[in-house]
Amino acid sequence: IVVKADGLALGKGVLIPQNLQEAEAAVKSIMEDKTFGDSGNEIVVEEFLTGPEVSVLAFTDGTAIVPMVSSMDHKRAGDGDTGLNTGGMGTVAPNPCYTPEIAAACMETIFLPTLSAMRAEGCPFKGCLYFGLMLTPGGPKVIEYNCRFGDPETQVVLPLLKTDLLTVMRAVENETLGDLTVEWHDGAAACVILASGGYPGGYEKGREISIPGDLPANVTVYHAGDMRTEDGKLVTSGGRVLGVTAAGDTLEAALKDAYAAAGRIDFKGMYMRHDIGQRALRALEG
Repeated sequence: IVVKADGLALGKGVLIPQNLQEAEAAVKSIMEDKTFGDSGNEIVVEEFLTGPEVSVLAFTDGTAIVPMVSSMDHKRAGDGDTGLNTGGMGTVAPNPCYTPEIAAACMETIFLPTLSAMRAEGCPFKGCLYFGLMLTPGGPKVIEYNCRFGDPETQVVLPLLKTDLLTVMRAVENETLGDLTVEWHDGAAACVILASGGYPGGYEKGREISIPGDLPANVTVYHAGDMRTEDGKLVTSGGRVLGVTAAGDTLEAALKDAYAAAGRIDFKGMYMRHDIGQRALRALEG
């Protein structure tokens, strides 16, 4: 089973016990020890599903829907998918597990029915709709919805968007998305999250960050858990501090450039996963 805090927990309020004893400990941790604060005042117990996870962000004007390039998140804090769940330690796009056949099935059984159901309830949605999917042996299942760009999926999806983003946004607002052809670059993108030591548990803030000024043009550093001090220094202020993203002709090239850039950035206690994208590379080889 899966035990979740029912409130907002910044992507961290999920525990996956392996037996009844661990399940009881999970409930105590969330509800009595307040591991996730007030977000654990109520909990949800769900069936544990197996299979590759896929994130699909989509533009929608309430009727038409345009899925973006699929992506693969890496939720666990440590290499080899070990440690606690986090808000995401890195991403790659596209996700090789998300085949055209699966995409077509998701469109017919998940994406369009979701929009139809919201219209039927009198609350049509316009904007960016996030589908967190699991490709189970019984077919694609929805793990979560979100009504915004996902983090850190957006960091690898938007660099691959060829059509001007503002043009897409206007089509969404004007409800003319069905008339627009949204194009994407070939290739791939990879993002490596640089986190504060101790995250997703306790960590220190205020540690000065060093970022070189000559990173390659295909590398983007997304600022997340950092801030400028009064004297102009860049320091850490959160758990996931920076997202280092690179785009390339292949996933292997994108990963190489993202890790090379990440290796040139430094702050005390900085840590990252060293296996982002390895599952995706194995899927491409298989």
